[in-house]
Amino acid sequence: MNRNDFRFLEPLRVRWAEVDMQKIVFNGHYLMYFDTAVAGYWRALAMPYHETMEALGGDLFVRKATLEYEASARYDEQLAVGVRCGRIGNSSLTFAAAVFRGEQRLVHGELVYVHADPATQTSRPVPQVLRDWFNAFEAGEAMSTVTVGAWNMLGEEARRLRRTVFHEEQGIVADLMVDAADETAVHAVARNRLGLAIASGRLLPARDGISQIGRMATLASMRGAGFGRGVLEALMASARQRGDRAVRLNAQASAIGFYARQGFQLDGDPFQEAGIPHQAMRKPL
Repeated sequence: MNRNDFRFLEPLRVRWAEVDMQKIVFNGHYLMYFDTAVAGYWRALAMPYHETMEALGGDLFVRKATLEYEASARYDEQLAVGVRCGRIGNSSLTFAAAVFRGEQRLVHGELVYVHADPATQTSRPVPQVLRDWFNAFEAGEAMSTVTVGAWNMLGEEARRLRRTVFHEEQGIVADLMVDAADETAVHAVARNRLGLAIASGRLLPARDGISQIGRMATLASMRGAGFGRGVLEALMASARQRGDRAVRLNAQASAIGFYARQGFQLDGDPFQEAGIPHQAMRKPL
């Protein structure tokens, strides 16, 4: 197994608490590294774990974990942990995993899961949709689709996402989730392979050739995998198509870096909105 054998690689940095008295990563922590990378693998597949397993009526339980050690990682080194689905049996899934420092493989191993009834923990066949999902990812296929449309088409999904992200997660009052501007806005919703909405946003009508993007919401478990970026790109494409000169947005302070990487620049002074620090940003089209 080489680094380029893995479509998915989770970046990690060795923490002080993971190093033992030999000044190398304690052997048991590599299994934690594998497990951390598996969580990232679900994210890359646009698969919110709990929601997906509930929808499929099962759960995954570890049956076997093996590790082989070839070299040691040390404090503060940057690592990459590769995970790939290697084999799907009747009720089992086998994942190959490996830890790399640059191109050097330090540890490799295997994780075997059994798909089972969550109440009785008796095995069940792996659902076909799950088989297809893993195979599609390993084949390089896209894990989400973005739909652009009007509020009457996408509003129900956008409303649920906003409530989850803005109200339940961030504590913003529910009355601010929806407003009259939704009726005239262009909306975009990203869905995974089960049809679950995982990210959304809206584009308001342009004024003097400049339009406003807002209500950008991505499920917490899906952030960092590019699904919010897909929604943003779809909204900007809609703005270009109708001839807008530029787009603006009010970024939460914690998301400034995300929008900067998409080409947005600061536009004015920071301000507070709904009790959260924001920064206006702008990008020419």
